[in-house]
Amino acid sequence: MMSVFEIIMLVCFGAAWPFSIYKSFRSRSNSGKSVVFLFIILIGYISGLVHKIVYNFDLVIILYGVNAVMVSIDILLYFRNRRYERFEAE
Repeated sequence: MMSVFEIIMLVCFGAAWPFSIYKSFRSRSNSGKSVVFLFIILIGYISGLVHKIVYNFDLVIILYGVNAVMVSIDILLYFRNRRYERFEAE
C-alpha cells in the first residue's frame, strides 16, 4: 500500500530540484552549492529506491527515481560550473 505521506514528502522535495537545476544551468556558478550535500541527498534517494525494490515495491518508486535523476543532473551541473569557474579564474 502506498503511503500518502511518503508521496507528499517526495513531491515537495522534488519540487525544489527543477529550480536548483535551472539556477545552476543559467548562472554557471556554484555559489551556495555543496557537492557533499548533493551526494548525501542522492544516497538517500537511492536508499529509498533500494527499499522499494527489496521490501515494498509500489509506484512511489517512480518519485524516488525522478528525484534521484534530478539530483544527479544538479551534481553534473556542479562539476560543469566548477570547470567554468576555474576557467574564468585564469
